[in-house]
Amino acid sequence: MNAELAQATPGFGKGCDYLDRRALAKEITSIEEGLLKPEVGQGLIIGITGAPGVGKSCLIDALLHRWTPELKVAVLAVDPSSPISGGALLGDRIRMTALDDSERSESIYLRSIATRSASGSTPYIVSDLCSHLLARDFDLVIIETVGAGQAEIRCAAIADRIIVIEGPGRGDGVQAEKAGILELADLVVVNKCDLSGADVVVNQLSISLDLDIEPPAVHKVSALKGDGIEQLAKTILTLKQRTTSEKARIRERLMIANERRFIEGIDFEAAINSIHCGQSTIEGIMERSR
Repeated sequence: MNAELAQATPGFGKGCDYLDRRALAKEITSIEEGLLKPEVGQGLIIGITGAPGVGKSCLIDALLHRWTPELKVAVLAVDPSSPISGGALLGDRIRMTALDDSERSESIYLRSIATRSASGSTPYIVSDLCSHLLARDFDLVIIETVGAGQAEIRCAAIADRIIVIEGPGRGDGVQAEKAGILELADLVVVNKCDLSGADVVVNQLSISLDLDIEPPAVHKVSALKGDGIEQLAKTILTLKQRTTSEKARIRERLMIANERRFIEGIDFEAAINSIHCGQSTIEGIMERSR
């Protein structure tokens, strides 16, 4: 796969020098807390998104086994925080068996990102982290996020290429998602093809996406069995942007920039408390942030 890697990734051949994970983790935390300005790096950012239970983490793990150690890959797993407790499970790494492989582990960095209370700020933080990781000699950054909710859609919109994962048993969810995350997709992957109902999902998606002028391709794989993974790993690295998905991505990025300007212009938590106590109104806060 080396030829495909070299062609698809500008930084291919950076090498797999020892990764100081503790130092990198501190840098990432400082960026999240606004204490460190991220460095700017060049490389490929892939967004992998889909509903819970479609096998995103297992699929990413299977891809890591194909890409490493030739590539240095960072994975940012965005995990929604509970609106009640504020906590997040951050359990994506449990499924990442590639981290247990001594030949590959030095080429992989995995970081879980909780959306926390300020979900609107999450997309641009993820963008900053991707840039910083690429500056730290990673060839490829993967953003894993749940394909539901506006914040998660905008996280995916940060990526250079977006892959939507589907699976059997999704039913009418395919139609519901078409107006949201599917319009951003450069590629649609139906995972768990070893289960019954996978062919039905592929047919439904193909018919639905055929209504687009430039529909994304639909691939059928099984992360568990390994079926189709080798070809998918090559396809992703040479994947082209669809014109329609690029325009949708630009729209979301403009919204991210607008949110960032607003959030950085005020004390967000103080504004929430002020409105809650009746000392301010939303209109008043918006006016003062201009």
